[in-house]
Formats: sequence, C-alpha cells, structure tokens
Amino acid sequence: MAQPILVNVTEEIVRGLVNFLLRGTEYQTFCQCNICAMDITAIALNALPTRYVTTSHWRDRVFQELNTPENLEEINKQIIRAIHIVARNPRHDKRVE
Repeated sequence: MAQPILVNVTEEIVRGLVNFLLRGTEYQTFCQCNICAMDITAIALNALPTRYVTTSHWRDRVFQELNTPENLEEINKQIIRAIHIVARNPRHDKRVE
C-alpha cells in the first residue's frame, strides 16, 4: 500500500503560478522576494477553495479537474488581485517578528 500523503492541490497550483507570474515580463517590476511571494500565495489561497487529497491517484485526478480554463482563470484572477494587494502593502520593508 502506498504511503498516505496530505496535499492541497489548489496550493500546488497557486504556488507554481505565483512563481511563474512573478518571473514573467508582465510583473517583473513587482518584488519577487520570498516574503512577498508567500504573502501573495496566502492571500490568493484564502480566496480559493481548498482541495485536499491523501493519495497520489487523487492528487492527479483533482489536478486535472482544476486544470481547466475556467478554474485557471479564477485562480489567476485571485493571484493577480493578491499581487496588487502585496505591492501596495509589502511586508518586507517592515520588521517581521
């Protein structure tokens, strides 16, 4: 039997898209530090439904379900909204405790 896992498939997709978008030409002027990238990811994830799975089979299945033009449009919309929120209020300039 395969080792059980606990994966939020939405998080996997958002993390990948945040990294892709921040390194693209459209957002090259935005901060790409780890703090800002994580804040963008957190804000976007809080606006999206979670999709936890416990097997790699279900991870692949849910990934395919989420990898549709409609779902990706909503995910990208939330990421772009989060990028603009973080750009207006970057936390990396403040002392983080």
